[in-house]
Amino acid sequence: MITKRKLMGLVAGTAVAATFAGAAMAQDVTLKMHQFLPAQANVPKDVLVPWAQRVEEASGGKIKIDHYPSMQLGGKPPELYGQVTDGVADITWTVLGYTPGRFPQSEVFELPFMMTTGEATSRAFWQFAENHMMDKDFKDVKVLGVWVHGPGVIHSKEPITKVEDLNGVKLRAPTRIANKLFSQLGATPVGMPVPAIPEALSKGVVDGAVIPWEVTGALKVPELVSNHTEFGEGSIYNTAFIFAMNKDKYESLPQELKDVIDSQSGEEFSALAGKLMAAADGPSRAAAAERGNNIITLTPEQVQPWKDASVGIEAEWIKEMTDQGYDGQALVDEARKLIQDATK
Repeated sequence: MITKRKLMGLVAGTAVAATFAGAAMAQDVTLKMHQFLPAQANVPKDVLVPWAQRVEEASGGKIKIDHYPSMQLGGKPPELYGQVTDGVADITWTVLGYTPGRFPQSEVFELPFMMTTGEATSRAFWQFAENHMMDKDFKDVKVLGVWVHGPGVIHSKEPITKVEDLNGVKLRAPTRIANKLFSQLGATPVGMPVPAIPEALSKGVVDGAVIPWEVTGALKVPELVSNHTEFGEGSIYNTAFIFAMNKDKYESLPQELKDVIDSQSGEEFSALAGKLMAAADGPSRAAAAERGNNIITLTPEQVQPWKDASVGIEAEWIKEMTDQGYDGQALVDEARKLIQDATK
């Protein structure tokens, strides 16, 4: 027969055991972080791995994060978002545009000449995502950060100064918006993930690629092309990124470890990530210049025809969004205001 005292003892013992089990579990959380770039590339080196180290330190060693660069857990870059929702990886970093049409609102930050700086635009992107995307587009994941890179650059075998120079050029572009843009400007866009660029350039599958400076070193792009076209203070295109965690994995963590993850994620981290990506442009640009490559920096007068030729892309996107039930113009206006406010 179980007495009241024995019953209370069992309950207490169970509570203590549960407490210790929880503590033991909290000290043994290992998270798999998966992404598509080589470990030595700037984003993993400057953004992702330092983030993981800060989380590990803030957790007092209760969280360990294993980094799997270059798709080491298998699959292709466009599968990374699915991998984090399915639990193949606990954390992934990827390009939202690798799954065209799935995250339509994020494309507002990829429109021509939308961004100002990587830091300000990334801060605005987080705020915009909180306003419109967390409970809809991103409802299946725990969002750790969203950001954009520095100004987009055209890297090409032949020099490109005028819009007309793009006629017939096979150009790698990263997103649906970029593909539409460069098609409208006369190029033949070819979609492919970043890691495929070196082989495509070396085999003549493409004549050039649009990527920010920061990733050109890891991909050895300045060794494969000789010309690089910059658009002054503007950016002819950009790319939206997401750094996300499996939602079930996050929810399974003790509150103290959720708090650790949250403390290292969000708006400030997003702004920092954008800032660090843009800052990495400088050394990569300098390396191309040291090789003697031709860096073409367009003047405001030279950029204007590019802006004029790109206007239709924004108008088309607004219509597309409106047809899908969004207020496309309002989204553009809000994104611009958030970027302007963050740039001040």
